[in-house]
Amino acid sequence: MTEDADGIPAVGAAVHDSVRDRVGRVMGHVGPYIQLRPLSGGHEWDADPDRLRPLSPAELLSALVAEANARSRQRR
Repeated sequence: MTEDADGIPAVGAAVHDSVRDRVGRVMGHVGPYIQLRPLSGGHEWDADPDRLRPLSPAELLSALVAEANARSRQRR
């Protein structure tokens, strides 16, 4: 995960939020929080940067496949 000098994940990084047990992409930073959005888009949520961890390439691929599968089930 790309981080700035303060250890904050960079915009665009894919991370796991352990508080919500969700995967999201960093959209920005406001105050002490980081705004995350689901990988496939949707509503942002605020996350504590201390409770985020980077996704491995395998975890990112798995999350993207899971979201694509969920979307394909909804369109039927």
